[in-house]
Amino acid sequence: MSLIEFCPQLERTFIAIKPDGVQRGLIAEIISRFERKGFKLDFAEKHYHDLKERPFFNGLCDFLSSGPVLAMVSVMAAPLFWLMNDLLFLREAKNIIQVWEGEGVIKYGRKLIGATDPQKSEPGTIRGDLAVVVGRNIIHGSDGPETAKDEIGLWFEPKELVSYTSNAEKWVYGVN
Repeated sequence: MSLIEFCPQLERTFIAIKPDGVQRGLIAEIISRFERKGFKLDFAEKHYHDLKERPFFNGLCDFLSSGPVLAMVSVMAAPLFWLMNDLLFLREAKNIIQVWEGEGVIKYGRKLIGATDPQKSEPGTIRGDLAVVVGRNIIHGSDGPETAKDEIGLWFEPKELVSYTSNAEKWVYGVN
């Protein structure tokens, strides 16, 4: 039985490392912060449809299509060999899509990411430490369960999401 079946309070969230974060070589740093929190990497213009009427929509779409994007959906600590294989794959792909899963992953993911405006982000957050301006804030994260479900659905078929039990889960959640 996987952890997500055993613990119904677990959730998944969508995280995307934007082109500026990918181009600046911050993929491993960002993934590392989620792993250190105990979350597990499960599998890594439509996305922003809800912003279509906003004045910055076209610029946002242009920016997100300007280079590689790493998209992640947030589950608890990936085996190193799996992560290494994915990082090798990341170098070849324009868009990389993954899922993170864990108890409170949406709330804690947002805390790890920091405020949308990096100048308002706390030190220690991804944006607070690694970004400077709001237009280049390097990462996107779902803001709630429904948004996460919708965003995950844009990038993944249900059969593409594989939940597994990692060795770290018993230490983080106290589950055997």
